[in-house]
Amino acid sequence: MKNIDDYKNKKILVVGAGKSGINVAKLLRQLGADVWLNDAKPLAENVKSELLNTDVNVIEAKQSAELLNQEDFDLVVKNPGIFYDNELIQEAMNQGIPVTVEVEIATEVSEAPIIGVTGSNGKTTVSTMINDILNVDRKNGHSYVAGNIGVTASTVTPSATKEDDIVLELSSFMLQGITELHPHIAVLNNVFSNHLDYHKTRENYVNAKMRITENQTENDYFVVNFDNPEWVELSKRSKAKVVPFSYDAVSKEGAYVLDNQIFFKDEKVMDVKNIKVPGQQNVQNALAAIAVTKIMNKSNDAIKKALGSFGGVRHRVQYVLSYMDRDFYNDSKATDIEATQVALRSFNDNVVLIAGGLDRGYTFEKLEDDFKNHVKAIVLFGETKQLLSQTASNAGIKSIKVVDNLEQAVNEAWSMSDEGDVILLSPANASWDQYDTFEQRGDEFIKFVEQKTGRKEVTK
Repeated sequence: MKNIDDYKNKKILVVGAGKSGINVAKLLRQLGADVWLNDAKPLAENVKSELLNTDVNVIEAKQSAELLNQEDFDLVVKNPGIFYDNELIQEAMNQGIPVTVEVEIATEVSEAPIIGVTGSNGKTTVSTMINDILNVDRKNGHSYVAGNIGVTASTVTPSATKEDDIVLELSSFMLQGITELHPHIAVLNNVFSNHLDYHKTRENYVNAKMRITENQTENDYFVVNFDNPEWVELSKRSKAKVVPFSYDAVSKEGAYVLDNQIFFKDEKVMDVKNIKVPGQQNVQNALAAIAVTKIMNKSNDAIKKALGSFGGVRHRVQYVLSYMDRDFYNDSKATDIEATQVALRSFNDNVVLIAGGLDRGYTFEKLEDDFKNHVKAIVLFGETKQLLSQTASNAGIKSIKVVDNLEQAVNEAWSMSDEGDVILLSPANASWDQYDTFEQRGDEFIKFVEQKTGRKEVTK
């Protein structure tokens, strides 16, 4: 860990006692800061126990601007998911108190080089693929994956050395809060129109994503999906060396597909058929990972070895199990329309789809063509079930069921399926109407599938 004095004796308020808040609070104590940790809800006993010997001051069940009157705070570190129009955050900014996020502090102490990955969809898969490739036949050090993937950066960076690599999955919420974060290699996998309740406009959302490259120089690399003209234009904002990847072979200056083979520049790397996870989107994800790891001089053998055994990431078009000639897939991470479109396009016209979730105020016309081309029957639950039912009806789907919860949805999907079908959970909505997280929703789906079939989830 780099020895830095930036936070020594500083009074710092950490807002949000999730994983990132707790771990950055402990890191700041290591760096000599006086730390107050606040959460809007009472802390669980295990969290209190974890903090018992850290000298972190805990303020529970209160998240108002009045907190700023308790001390002369030098810095506020907020959970990335807390909106900037939150009363406390607004008041901090009004008082001129800097507001940052956990990943910014975590990367300041890192001795290991940083690879940053962002995108509306696929960033977890890309990050995991990169990490897997970097650890194949490695003689010195280790590659770690952290960030928006469930492992906080501040639990990894303090112990990483110059011999290691850190692959960081970076959400737009995280990137909105950074100022100095500087990945040596940055990846922009794609950009759609997500999280507009947070960012307010698509332009703000895109600008947040592009912060991944704002501190890069000509000595760094920006790996960008060239299959969309908008993303090609976005790449021109970067000072770094742009390395494209393209499923459609729009550019041959990076990673691309030609005649069902993957190339990096003029060198064949592997056959597309050797990528085991289904769908064009996973080939694109692999292209991004190949571009990054070829920059880092990994061999084609290492790439083929890692991607040839890669079974996908939990909750991202994850194969769960097969029973009576039906295949079950868990795509609970599909919290937006585009992610569900991508999932549906991974299959033929034999999908029994389970969808629905939090109503964020948008409609689903964009799904009509994908419903027509891929969905034979659909089961809907959650706040958006009636909206999705109308879209399915407009798409000409005859078998539409509306239910109250996911358990009922799994049972109905089974009864509507035939041999050779795919039963796919791909909600096209966030989970927060009925579940705390998309992971919880996906785990519930797997549990109900196991109960229905009497079989266990297939694991690697």
